Amino acid sequence: MEKYSCENHIDHALDMFVAEQKIFPIMNKVEEAEKLSTKCSYCEQPAEYIVSSK
Repeated sequence: MEKYSCENHIDHALDMFVAEQKIFPIMNKVEEAEKLSTKCSYCEQPAEYIVSSK
């Protein structure tokens, strides 16, 4: 499972991941080359972070 998040929604993304998966996630920055095409899972802003289990 992966969730993409902008700066404003990172706390919500982390909370939702833990609530759904029952494990602590790994948070990585989105690479510069992917920023333009990757949107936040909660709004239309470009994603800054990937929250995932791997």
